[in-house]
Amino acid sequence: MNIFRILGDVSHLLAIIILLLKIVKSKSCAGISGKSQILFALVFTTRYLDLFTSFISVYNTVMKVIFLICAYVTVYMIYVKFRKTFDSENDSFRLEFLLVPVTGLSFLENHSFTPLEILWTFSIYLESVAILPQLFMISKTGEAETITTHYLFFLGLYRALYIANWVWRYHTENFYDQIAVVSGVVQTIFYCDFFYLYVTKVLKGKKLSLPMPV
Repeated sequence: MNIFRILGDVSHLLAIIILLLKIVKSKSCAGISGKSQILFALVFTTRYLDLFTSFISVYNTVMKVIFLICAYVTVYMIYVKFRKTFDSENDSFRLEFLLVPVTGLSFLENHSFTPLEILWTFSIYLESVAILPQLFMISKTGEAETITTHYLFFLGLYRALYIANWVWRYHTENFYDQIAVVSGVVQTIFYCDFFYLYVTKVLKGKKLSLPMPV
């Protein structure tokens, strides 16, 4: 395991912790897309089914369990504990627009046509677009709280670090996973505009705001 993989995992975990702390401290999930969090919970569930079939390392197992628990705790916070603060009106992205093509693609393009492999492939494809409901919600409201932008920044940084991880593995191990790499690049592209706004506005103490959709 290389430094890029470790930093990527830390960045991912930090993003989730930031989000949970935001919800718990403010006792509100305002500005958070519950639909994106449902998709992330589905990503972790379908990807980590190998917890029951194989053991790689203690680190690997612990991180998988943590991500699973955090994902479902986040969904619980949004839809149960603080549901009265959930902005369902603006969290209106149609999930079938993502789930249907992702499901179809996972059956058409995978490493092997077995249940676990198809579900793993589904999780990779789904993760690349799971943030879209959150970005759509921000575009509808026209702005995002600073703490929410920090969450998105570290989530995007996690993907960028994983691209570096794949480059490193290709040069040191001659390992290349086309499905994971292409999906990761697509996901990182979705964050590009956000990264620009984060650097030019949020890091300068300004509130991230977007033009309201017509």
